[in-house]
Amino acid sequence: PSVDSDNLAGAQQAVDHLLGLGHRRIGFLAGRPDLLSAQRREQGYRRALAAAGVAVDDSILRVGGFRAETAAGPARELLDRPDRPTAVFAANDLTAIKTMEVAAELGLSVPGDLSVIGFDDVPEASRPATPLTTIAQPLRRMGEQAMEMLLALLRGEELAARHLTLATHLVVRSSTAAPR
Repeated sequence: PSVDSDNLAGAQQAVDHLLGLGHRRIGFLAGRPDLLSAQRREQGYRRALAAAGVAVDDSILRVGGFRAETAAGPARELLDRPDRPTAVFAANDLTAIKTMEVAAELGLSVPGDLSVIGFDDVPEASRPATPLTTIAQPLRRMGEQAMEMLLALLRGEELAARHLTLATHLVVRSSTAAPR
């Protein structure tokens, strides 16, 4: 039994937000390729671009690995190039925040020169000087649902569903804007 958030729809929502602002060159800082959540987020990225008629440019996709320390190099590779993206969708908030830090090191302003959006809505997302636009997972509700499932199993009850997927939602903050 498991409970998760709708990683596919959430990623599509993130990219749709950037597309709606006018971005067409949207980089992607992926999570760990061995995790289903990361795979679904990449699928959502690709689906949103395809639905908008924007070709996926694999040269602006990198693996950030869901950790700030593993994302710094890939973020720098995305941003330190003459044809850098105008926006980056990072597969989680920690790598999105690291992307904003790397942008600052390179003299880029967020959101003036680069829009950045993350996924999770961790508490740190609202703390940077430029608060992070993100896709919020219902973490508390996910925990509650998982606990209810566990207690039902301990009582010997049949589960109505063995897998629950909960909806995500967009939280717009200051890290995204129309491209220059």
